[in-house]
Amino acid sequence: MSLFYILGGIMIAALLACVLYQRHSQKLLLRRMGKMLEDAGNGHFQPELIDESMLSSIENSMKRFLTDSILSEENLQEQNGRIQTLISDISHQTVTPLSNIMIYSELLEEEMAGNPQEEKVRAIRKQAEKLDFLLQSLVKTSRLETGIIKTQAAECDLCGLMESVCEQGRQKAEDKGIDLIFVRGEPQQVAFCDPKWTREACFNILDNAIKYTAEGGRIEVSITAYQLFARIDIKDNGSGMEEEEIPKIFGRFYRGSQAAEKDGVGLGLYLTRQIIESEGGYIKVTSKPGLGSCFSVFVPELKGNISKV
Repeated sequence: MSLFYILGGIMIAALLACVLYQRHSQKLLLRRMGKMLEDAGNGHFQPELIDESMLSSIENSMKRFLTDSILSEENLQEQNGRIQTLISDISHQTVTPLSNIMIYSELLEEEMAGNPQEEKVRAIRKQAEKLDFLLQSLVKTSRLETGIIKTQAAECDLCGLMESVCEQGRQKAEDKGIDLIFVRGEPQQVAFCDPKWTREACFNILDNAIKYTAEGGRIEVSITAYQLFARIDIKDNGSGMEEEEIPKIFGRFYRGSQAAEKDGVGLGLYLTRQIIESEGGYIKVTSKPGLGSCFSVFVPELKGNISKV
């Protein structure tokens, strides 16, 4: 009888030992997997040889997945580099011919004032300007995407910045008889963003508002300070758009149903979103067909601003 108890005790002890060993092995496996994921997240993952076993099969699968991911990322970066080089080469090689075309077309347009062919010369100049804008936008976009150009956040006077944006678009608005109003608000509205790139992003939105607002329309630009963000509103009473179209307008080369007869290449709003998101901000859009649109740009605000909502 005592032998039976001894054997039973040995079997229970062996079973407990097996269970503890399995649990210890699983803990080690999870620890190694966690280390692999942590290294991959930090960009320091180094594939290592792992012994094949029933317990480590999932570890090997994860290793293969992470290795493939690293190779895919390297290939993607290499392709982005090639695209950036190609775009830069194209821009460099075309800048002089394009400048010459625009200069000669302007001279020819002056000489042919009142001539029936003047309109054709003007069309050539406009298309050259459009091509120049497209190339510059492609270069800026590709450099932002590949990190060659990075936004440099600094203390920024939003009132002064948006005033300069409005002045930049005022002549174009006046040519269409559009009433462009800037509501200055409180003077202590200071944000933390890149002044140069934020100015370009906001001007792209304002330029679109002028483009899609009919003659005699109205555009209002205002700034509101919140606890963490400052909001820049650019509101028009133009053509507006359907709700389902709003998520698409920030896509590369996307041109909406109202854009067929308007100048543009579909890169302005794409570049705008890239800039604002790189600064830690975001954009919201509200719009209704026939009632206009409101683009709200949220940029990080400096602590200690006086005016708060």
